[in-house]
Amino acid sequence: MNYAAITGWGKCMPPSVLTNADLATFLDTDDEWITSRTGMRERRISHVPAIEMAYVAAMRALACAGLKPTDIDLIVYGSCSFDEMVPNTASALQYKLGADGAAAMDVNTACTSFLYGLSTANAFVRMGTAKRALVIGVELISRYMDWDNRGCAVLFGDGCAAVVLEQTESRTGLLAETLGCYGDARGILRVRGYGATYANVNVTFGDMLWDFDGPQIFKKAVQGMTDASAKTLAKVNVKPDEIDLVVPHQANSRIIESVAKYAGISMEKVHLTVHKYGNMSAATVPVALVEALEEKRIAPGAKLLMPAFGAGLTLCSHYVEWGERVVPKDVSNVELPPCDKTALELVNEIRAAKDARGRSLAGIEGAYYVDRRPYATQ
Repeated sequence: MNYAAITGWGKCMPPSVLTNADLATFLDTDDEWITSRTGMRERRISHVPAIEMAYVAAMRALACAGLKPTDIDLIVYGSCSFDEMVPNTASALQYKLGADGAAAMDVNTACTSFLYGLSTANAFVRMGTAKRALVIGVELISRYMDWDNRGCAVLFGDGCAAVVLEQTESRTGLLAETLGCYGDARGILRVRGYGATYANVNVTFGDMLWDFDGPQIFKKAVQGMTDASAKTLAKVNVKPDEIDLVVPHQANSRIIESVAKYAGISMEKVHLTVHKYGNMSAATVPVALVEALEEKRIAPGAKLLMPAFGAGLTLCSHYVEWGERVVPKDVSNVELPPCDKTALELVNEIRAAKDARGRSLAGIEGAYYVDRRPYATQ
């Protein structure tokens, strides 16, 4: 039987740090308000397109695996903030890498995009359709953010990480997962102004309105990740106390703590990055995974649990048994171009551009997509 071992990993974090104090310069908030509710103190703001972060992370993951771009058969690009919609962004990464001939596909399930992408690549490799796959989790949320909305503007940041999967006969890698979706709750986390629904209805691209029902998102996220984790562990007959490390979606600290509690896993076994990177959507799990390896929290043969949720509301939980190698084979010298601006300057440029062109909010509100069934709050 074939399996798909994770043999390479790499991350790319933009250098500019946006602090809670920075956010307080244009929002009615402060460090105590943000930290007490979310556990977040900082997040990163990118000065380059998402594809540039993806390229750096991918090259680092390939070097870690001891591979060249031409060794890759499949690229799965997980995100909900694509540089382009047509053609897909995965094809741009294939071209930039020089991974000639590799299949390239985008996956958008919001914050779960990396893990859904991991499931996709894992299936392809185990079936033999591809021998080696590159899976990306990347977000450039800052360009799509409604920076006037305190409820969501304090939560999100930019970032990227990637992993390499290789076919093996050893029982290792992604061994079980549970995927799902609360479609009836899709309206509680929605970005309006982005998509064909809003085309040709007096909406200027870049003007976004975020629907963000925090209390309902909290309940659904905790329920979804907890239930998915229990189902996943049951599939492989692994008990919660046998898990060595939980690498969860970093939505906020309260959600993570609640999921750990209901899943029956100590917070000492949970790897956190939410305090320094915020919610990077599809990038949170792979970035946390790479940092856990860098900090030597993952040993050979470690049992990992990776739960997540995202807009949709998509949900999942993945069980991974790590292989023998926990150190890179090689290191890439590829870096992002330098940035001469602070994160606050980058954000204020985005805000100023919106103010300069005028916001077409009436068009966004008038083009609201009507679901066939209304969301049930109970």
